[in-house]
Amino acid sequence: MSRQQQFKNREEVILAVAEQLLLESGEGDITLDSLAEQLDLAKGTLYKHFTSKDELFLRIIIRHEQQLLALSEVGDCPAAGVARLTLFQLINPQKAILLNQIEERLANSAVGLNKLFSQLYEIRRERMKRLINTTAEYLQSLHSTMSTRDYLSTIWAMGQGGAGLLNSSFYQRYLGRRDTLRFALVQHILDIPKQYPAVVQSVDAPTGANPPSNATDTANSQTESNLTPRNVK
Repeated sequence: MSRQQQFKNREEVILAVAEQLLLESGEGDITLDSLAEQLDLAKGTLYKHFTSKDELFLRIIIRHEQQLLALSEVGDCPAAGVARLTLFQLINPQKAILLNQIEERLANSAVGLNKLFSQLYEIRRERMKRLINTTAEYLQSLHSTMSTRDYLSTIWAMGQGGAGLLNSSFYQRYLGRRDTLRFALVQHILDIPKQYPAVVQSVDAPTGANPPSNATDTANSQTESNLTPRNVK
């Protein structure tokens, strides 16, 4: 194995262990000393991979976003894609909430991370394009009049809300088993578009006329136009 490959492999291990320590801490922060001790590495070795703790945290977020992109590339049916998008938020509720909090903090206070933030947003834009296409195809398969934009917003809202419930030990006393709640939320998200009346083409419409749109194209363009990076220092 080349030294370059060894370097990459070690970097992947550092990111994985750092993410696990973050999740275990539950506070969105760890020390490089504790990370080096866990990895049995010199602290100076960490700085060969990351110039600062903020860079390490942002690289963890980028890695997570790459994993989400890989999930969106699976070429199965649209319904499965929607279910997978929702389940990923619900199976890892603590991670979804914690990484979002860290990203907000870094975006508002970190310095010198513009290039990495640009990389993050580029990956996220590509993932969003795929999600827009998946949700649009699912809506079209149901002949639903719900817009793609509204459906994506619903998925995110229910996914984040569900993640919050699943991550709360207090509410678990009243909600019961986590797996049944996950199933109920995914099923509800899949059923929501069915509550919108199906598009029916008028029998008086001229031959070759297009049926009324469910605003998918408009939603696609509007949703993509909103995927511009936030300002970071």
